[in-house]
Amino acid sequence: MNPEFSGNAQAMALVGFSAVATVTLLLCVMTGPDRDDLDEFYTGYGSLSPMRNGLAIAGDYISAATVLGTGGVIALFGYDGIVLALSTALSLMLLMFLLAEPLRNAGRFTMGDALARRMPGRSVRIAACVVTLAALLPMMLVQLAGTGQLMGFILGFDGESMQTGCIIGVGALMISYAAIGGMKGTALIQILKIVMLLGSGIVVAALVLHRFDWDPGALFNAAAANSGVGSDFLASGLQFAGGASPGLDMISSQLTVVLGGAVLPHVTMRMYTASSARQVRRSMSWAVSIVALFVLVITVIGFGATALIGRAAIAQADPRGNTAYLLGSQAAFGAEVTTAETFLFTTVTTAIFLTVLASVAGMILACANSLAHDVFAARVQEMSPRREMTLARASALAVGVPTILLATLVQHYSLQPLVTLSFCIGASAIAPALVYGLFWRRYTRTGMLATLIGGTLAVLLLMPGTNLVSGSPVSAFPDADFNWFPFTTTGLLSIPVGFLCGWLGTIASGRAKAEEQRRQYEAVEGWILAGATRRRS
Repeated sequence: MNPEFSGNAQAMALVGFSAVATVTLLLCVMTGPDRDDLDEFYTGYGSLSPMRNGLAIAGDYISAATVLGTGGVIALFGYDGIVLALSTALSLMLLMFLLAEPLRNAGRFTMGDALARRMPGRSVRIAACVVTLAALLPMMLVQLAGTGQLMGFILGFDGESMQTGCIIGVGALMISYAAIGGMKGTALIQILKIVMLLGSGIVVAALVLHRFDWDPGALFNAAAANSGVGSDFLASGLQFAGGASPGLDMISSQLTVVLGGAVLPHVTMRMYTASSARQVRRSMSWAVSIVALFVLVITVIGFGATALIGRAAIAQADPRGNTAYLLGSQAAFGAEVTTAETFLFTTVTTAIFLTVLASVAGMILACANSLAHDVFAARVQEMSPRREMTLARASALAVGVPTILLATLVQHYSLQPLVTLSFCIGASAIAPALVYGLFWRRYTRTGMLATLIGGTLAVLLLMPGTNLVSGSPVSAFPDADFNWFPFTTTGLLSIPVGFLCGWLGTIASGRAKAEEQRRQYEAVEGWILAGATRRRS
């Protein structure tokens, strides 16, 4: 960290972190639902306006992995990073135009509700819960494990015990947010997070552009000149240059992000908080606009980091570039740092801290909701609302505690494979199941189970063979080399496998079963596609 910031900035950051933790916990306590009000816990009664719900959706979508990881890719690989950032925005647009309204109409509380609309039964709900946990647990591990390193970088300590303490403390806060605040409480935290993150980011991006006389071309040219790779920084393929098929690898990665990011359960659960189809459309319009604006902000800051301090310095601080967003924000202030700039930098670091808190809290809530509602409550037909609420809160604890313990164990490894794993499962299992389940009339229960299980297994079998796990200096196991799959992500193969499994499972069910499912789908088609009647599970 720049020594000019080491004293006041670290002290102010610690105060900011403490204030944010206190305020957000109070918000959860004040807005927490009654002990027997399931609709309030799971959906917040749909009481948020479209703008606030859109802010919450954008907050859930822009995780700490997005801010730090995408910012790092932009700073280290230039053009390829911009394509990745644009893919995240395109992913949310895909959700908006294709899935948002049918999801809202078909579901009630969880993804399991939406999938079980046509095919009631515990097997579908349990499979949906397992895939939800498989998709979100890796993402939670990444963000929790990175918390210790992030706070160590900001506050100036590097002891392992201190970093582990940060992970445990932050994890306990996240469990509290999910268990106490429910959907409404976590939504308010997401709104606060996105306002702070976007507001501080816009100011930093403006400072970066001011350093280059408001000329984006000059910024890009300076970044290329200071990247060490010249014009390749502004050309496609730098990120995947070491692979066997760089072009296909890039296509696979972008396809995975576009399909996977749109359907992760902590994002899709926000569709159920809208009170009508019109509300979900307006909410998604706000969310897409906010994410698009943030893509511009993170692009300017990422290029600013490379232009002002150099690609080599960013890679030295973190080979994966996860500190590029903070380094770019810091460099934007120049040599003379005023009190106002120190305060702004503190706001940036506090916004990143709040991003970690809010993102994992939303994921824990999605996992807890699915575990309580799809597995336990579905088993007992007449379970009381109070008992289900207790189960949901206990499920938050059951999900959160093992996640914290695992995060302390993996904090010193490269965690990029886990981020990729989440997106690959989303793209290969959840996306095919939702597309088939919401739009294919003959889709059967066997086909749905085959999609969820086959897509997930394909990812789990292929991922260990990628260069993110071994065979490269920045892989999880840099000293080993069991890299046999020639791409960075599994999407190019596992996504077709997921769709193929659904088709084969449906064909294997037989014509009679497919016809029965077609008739059942036609009975609910109006509800799912047009919201003709709002029917609850």
